Amino acid sequence: MDKDKYISKLSKAEQLEIEQKKNVILLVENLMEREEITIKMIIDCLYDSGSENFVDKKFQLRSVNKTLKIIARLSKPSFRRIAFYWGKKIAPELITDWLLQKIRF
Repeated sequence: MDKDKYISKLSKAEQLEIEQKKNVILLVENLMEREEITIKMIIDCLYDSGSENFVDKKFQLRSVNKTLKIIARLSKPSFRRIAFYWGKKIAPELITDWLLQKIRF
């Protein structure tokens, strides 16, 4: 109830911005639902390059390097599942805030 009092005291422009932010969040959530496979493929690509680069940079010894790359490949499905569901919860608001930041002067 206090939230409604606060919103009613805001100017029309601020109310419109809050409403638009809610709309953008809903649209991004909808996009993530429809494009689940695409997002998972993006996560896979980022995981592949990130894990390769990390192992190459941190572990110079060849035998350790190869072993860790195999472990990284085996852990990929778990990482993808966790990253997708975590991202699904947090990404819409982060993306919306980033987009709103880009249009503010």
